[in-house]
Amino acid sequence: MATQQHDQLADFTRGSFSFAGKDRTVLRLGEGPGVVVMAEVPGITPRVADFARRVADRGLTAVVPHLFGTPGAPPGAGTYLRTLGPLCVSREFAMFAKRTTPPAIDWLRALCRDTHERCGGPGVGAVGMCFTGGFALAMATEPALLAPVLSQPSLPVGRSAAARADLGLSDDDLRVVRERADEEDLCVLGLRFTGDPLSPPERFETLRRELGDNFVGVELDSSSGNPHGHASRAHSVLTEDLDDRPGTPTHDALEQVLVFLTDRLLPTT
Repeated sequence: MATQQHDQLADFTRGSFSFAGKDRTVLRLGEGPGVVVMAEVPGITPRVADFARRVADRGLTAVVPHLFGTPGAPPGAGTYLRTLGPLCVSREFAMFAKRTTPPAIDWLRALCRDTHERCGGPGVGAVGMCFTGGFALAMATEPALLAPVLSQPSLPVGRSAAARADLGLSDDDLRVVRERADEEDLCVLGLRFTGDPLSPPERFETLRRELGDNFVGVELDSSSGNPHGHASRAHSVLTEDLDDRPGTPTHDALEQVLVFLTDRLLPTT
C-alpha cells in the first residue's frame, strides 16, 4: 500500500524544509512562482494532489507540505480517524482556540519566504482547505504572500456563535492583514458550500466585515433541490466534491481560483 501511495505522487519532487527546529517533507511540482497548497484532512489525498497538478499546469510551482496524514492515501473512515485523533490534541494546530494564530503558522510563513526565494516572481500564493482553510489568512501577515485562498475554512471547531464567526487568527495578525488590504490592496478569496456545517456562513460574514471589498466570497448552492445536485453536506469545493464538468459551479470556482493565482503571480507581458 505504501508503495502504491508513493507512486501516486511520483511526479512530485520530494524535499524537506526546516524552520525553528521543525523539519517536514515538502512535495514540489512545476516551474514559476510558488503556491503553497495545504491539504485538508486526512492529508495529501489523490484529489489534493490533482489540484496541485492543476496549479502547476498554469505555469506555477505547487509546493505541498506534508502537515499530517499519509501522503497519497485516499480518504476513508480509517484515514480520517487516524489523522483527526492527533490533530485534536495538537498544540501546534490549536483547532479549538478562538482569536488565536496556531503555532504552525510560523513554519508556514517561513515556507512562503523560502518558496519566494526559490521560485522568484512577485510573491507567492497559498491555498488552504478545510482544516487548513483559514491558514492562508493567518499566513497573509507575511509580505511575500500575495494571493491567499481560503477553501471551506473550518477552524476553530465549535458550535457557539463566537466559534462560528471566528477566523482562526489573533487580533494582532488580523490587524496586519487589514492593513495590507487597505495599503497594498491585498485580496483574499474564499470558497464554501452554502449548507456546509463545518465552514459556517458566519465566518464569511466576519471576513466581509473585516476586509470589505478585499474579500471575495464564493458560496456554492447546496440547498435541498439545488439545480446542480450538490449534496446538502457538500464540503470540499476543490477536491472531493468537485464536479469538473464545464459549466458546473465547482468547475467555475476552481477556474476562479486558478485565475486568481495566475493574475497575481505571473508577470504580464
